[in-house]
Amino acid sequence: MDRYTALQVFRQVAELGNFAEAGRRLGLSPPAVSKNVAELEAHLGVRLINRTTRRMALTEEGKTYLEHITRGLDALIEAEAALSPAKSSPVGTLRVSAPMTVALVCLSEAIPDFLARYPDLSLELHLNDRRVDIVREGFDLAIRGYSSLEDSSLIARKLGVMQHVLCAAPAYFKTHGKPQAPSDLKALDHIRFPYGGNADVWGFTRDGQSERIPVKARYSVSSSLAVRDALRAGMGVSLIPLPYIVKDIREGRLETALTDWATAEITHYAVYPSRQHVAPKIRVFLDFLVQHFGRDRVSNG
Repeated sequence: MDRYTALQVFRQVAELGNFAEAGRRLGLSPPAVSKNVAELEAHLGVRLINRTTRRMALTEEGKTYLEHITRGLDALIEAEAALSPAKSSPVGTLRVSAPMTVALVCLSEAIPDFLARYPDLSLELHLNDRRVDIVREGFDLAIRGYSSLEDSSLIARKLGVMQHVLCAAPAYFKTHGKPQAPSDLKALDHIRFPYGGNADVWGFTRDGQSERIPVKARYSVSSSLAVRDALRAGMGVSLIPLPYIVKDIREGRLETALTDWATAEITHYAVYPSRQHVAPKIRVFLDFLVQHFGRDRVSNG
């Protein structure tokens, strides 16, 4: 048994929860993956993984062993990289999950420049609003937006803040009246975005005063870009992240209201597994994200 290979196999199987996927990552056949795990268990004299034809789960001994070997393997990788500068450069495939609209509006145009800097690095950017399980699904990093950061075992690095604004088409305000106070929204048509903390109630604050307006919408849609289209069409008013409609405001297609009231904001973070040593490919992408999201056109400050 090649102990180092067996440890790598066990770690990949444990983190991905799948023998076949671990084999694909390591370039090994499924029988080779199973053989390495079985030989490691035989060497240790304990069962590390309970498995059937349908599912697998770490035993308590397996969880303890994984925790210890992860630190050891990461330290070994770092030691090898330190001996060879070439090995410390970003190489391999980086798998990233990001919300669809955030990536399309704020990120995708900058990706070619990022990849041009690192010719030995490949990027798989998965655009999905679903909250992925980074470790189990094999992602190196995910971009997530929070109104307040949730407790997690993941490391989170702040990227920027997106302020929401209340807006509508100028023609809609001309016909229905432009609200002068949050309470005026009760008489207007609402366009609802069903995710986030302000789906069913829009909150506004000013000078210590708070108002919460229940959302009653004929149209609810799970894409901020579709909300933008409905606003352009004059269907009503909505709260929407400012970066998504900056150009519409500048060109007169949309108009903001209640700008003297503070409302919802979303802070975006890059989250990645809580490990002591961060791979070069993750580190350079983190630096790229922080720099890119820090620009004025993405963040309100």
